[in-house]
Amino acid sequence: MEEPKMGLEEYKGVYIYAQQVDNKLSDIAFELVGKAKELAADLNTEVTAVLLGSNVKALATELGEYGADKVIVVDNPALETYRTEPYAQALVSVINEYKPEIMLVGATAIGRDLGPTVSARVKTGLTADCTKLEIGDFPINAMPGQEQKHNQLLMTRPAFGGNTIATIACPDNRPQMATVRPGVMQKLPKEAGRAAEVIEFNPALEENNRYVEIMDIVKAVGNVENIMDAKVLVSGGRGVGSAENFEMLRDLASCFKGGMVSCSRAAVENGWLAQDYQVGQTGKTVRPQIYFAIGISGAIQHVAGMEESDLIIAINKDEDAPIFDVADYGLVGDLKKIVPQLTAALKEANADA
Repeated sequence: MEEPKMGLEEYKGVYIYAQQVDNKLSDIAFELVGKAKELAADLNTEVTAVLLGSNVKALATELGEYGADKVIVVDNPALETYRTEPYAQALVSVINEYKPEIMLVGATAIGRDLGPTVSARVKTGLTADCTKLEIGDFPINAMPGQEQKHNQLLMTRPAFGGNTIATIACPDNRPQMATVRPGVMQKLPKEAGRAAEVIEFNPALEENNRYVEIMDIVKAVGNVENIMDAKVLVSGGRGVGSAENFEMLRDLASCFKGGMVSCSRAAVENGWLAQDYQVGQTGKTVRPQIYFAIGISGAIQHVAGMEESDLIIAINKDEDAPIFDVADYGLVGDLKKIVPQLTAALKEANADA
């Protein structure tokens, strides 16, 4: 027997999963609220943040200040630490009860686990790792004999290893679900005193054989700087040649307040820098004020992680390197000569300032 089609008109509002860890909201929660506000304006609807955890109601204040109109809080001791089963049950219950038209989840380690689990249970699609979201028509171009639906969520993501860009829609099921890479969307300025309506929702969570028991939590202690916070990034690729040569890049980065070193995938694969410093499709998405691309060819997978930088300066010995297509300024030459000269000039300028 064929299942009855869901009444799509029942589904309203743009919802985001507000990730918190150790009762602290992750930046992705605010980034998703910022994008959700844009989408909600186009649909003439509201933004609702879904907050799951234990003793987390106080976090609703901050979500309101960053733009959420409503916050649905599911507060349960079983949600104290992230586990797939109780979190999935809680979010599925919210979706079934409140029927969001759009449900956005961050493409974090938690979101990549939670999003697909939930979408399967509510029988809808999910577009993973989106880099762009907008409201529009689907099909994008009207086609003879095919209905063109309006006010659809158009979800854009890299496909086929980043060699092409796909725009995907979910016209026949609700909610329309997407996971979104951290650092891609921009949070709105904090508006102190702005309050969201807080809704406490207490669905029954059923302990079953998919519940795992957490025996111990070991937190890694590290001093890794977060390249997503940097104002200036000096990024090195295969052309830098060695781990020792990255010292030149560190010298250049030290000329800028808030400057950090980052790298391409090739540098990680060669063991020159840790994966925490990788920019690109399989690394982090960054948008600093200045991005130096040094010895980086500019494969589309890398460009996807840094093309929103305010100013891009490329240094490469190959004048045909694709990185020059996205760079605002390009220097063709030997980076081992150019980088020390540039560093010396900047140090001199700083000394004179």
